[in-house]
Amino acid sequence: MKDPISLSGAPGSPYTRKMLAVLRYRRIPYRFLPPSGPALAGLPQPKVSLLPTFYLPDENGQLHAVTDSTPIIRRLEREHDGRSLIPADLALAFLDELIEDYADEWLTKAMFHYRWSYAPDIAKAAAMLPCWRGFCIPDEELAERGRLVAERQIGRLRYVGSNAATGPVIEASYRRFLERFEDHLRGQPYLLGRRPAACDFAVFGQLTQLAEFDPTPMALTLQVAPRVTAWVGMMEDQSGLEPGEGDWIDPAAPPPTLKPLLAEMGRTYVPLMLANAAAVMSGAEEVSAEVDGQAWSQQLFPYQAKCLVWLRQAHAALQGSARQAADDLLAQTGCEALFDSGA
Repeated sequence: MKDPISLSGAPGSPYTRKMLAVLRYRRIPYRFLPPSGPALAGLPQPKVSLLPTFYLPDENGQLHAVTDSTPIIRRLEREHDGRSLIPADLALAFLDELIEDYADEWLTKAMFHYRWSYAPDIAKAAAMLPCWRGFCIPDEELAERGRLVAERQIGRLRYVGSNAATGPVIEASYRRFLERFEDHLRGQPYLLGRRPAACDFAVFGQLTQLAEFDPTPMALTLQVAPRVTAWVGMMEDQSGLEPGEGDWIDPAAPPPTLKPLLAEMGRTYVPLMLANAAAVMSGAEEVSAEVDGQAWSQQLFPYQAKCLVWLRQAHAALQGSARQAADDLLAQTGCEALFDSGA
């Protein structure tokens, strides 16, 4: 057994929950460090303070703090054998990467929007989030920390594009996603078959908050999609599943419930990714787009422009039958627009 991987995070971080579930499923030993306390003393600090933070060695054995969940998953694939999250089929592996990005970059808008737009959700988050950084403090100090957290995060809604105009678009998209994922779970236990892929854990991470923590989307999720609510609880620990290579879907004969999920991505995530990339490229001061027939404006998000570059590189690397299979999966969903040569 290799030495356990050290990471720090908090239950209110969807990306922390994503990565803890990945480690459990892959049976990779780990040490989970609270985001404050003596265990972090002497460890390197990330360039940007995000959760989770992994403390991983470079080629010289020097520890570095790394925070981006998608490349960490790929690094774990290279360094730990068995129970892979990445399908061997190249077209499916590409689709997995695309859906993972949708969860990380679009579903998180719903998570952030609901948490910091509704009074009951704000109150719960303000009360709970500071506790995960240390609750052995006086009530007055804890309440002040909660006030400061809420004030800061509400002010950051502009970064995810949540405002009076876009809020209904985000909420309608989340409801449609629930309906389509609920339909998919009637026939498939995971997004790409009978074993989880990286995209399942990305979706799971966001849903740990939307379906299990924040009051407003939690009630909606249970009402609209009880299977999804149950799935989130089961995904927390999949270490007992014994996957087989035959458990992935056949990309040439995908379940009929997959295309509607991809079409939802094409309806919302795709136009915003394209508009954001164009705005970053042109040096615009903000993103202006039409999403689901509604005007959308938000601050630039340079990281998401990088995500689109990486996805396009993954698509360009596909050759022959793998490229054709991937394009067939995306056809008429709107997702193909991400990879049009003129986009």
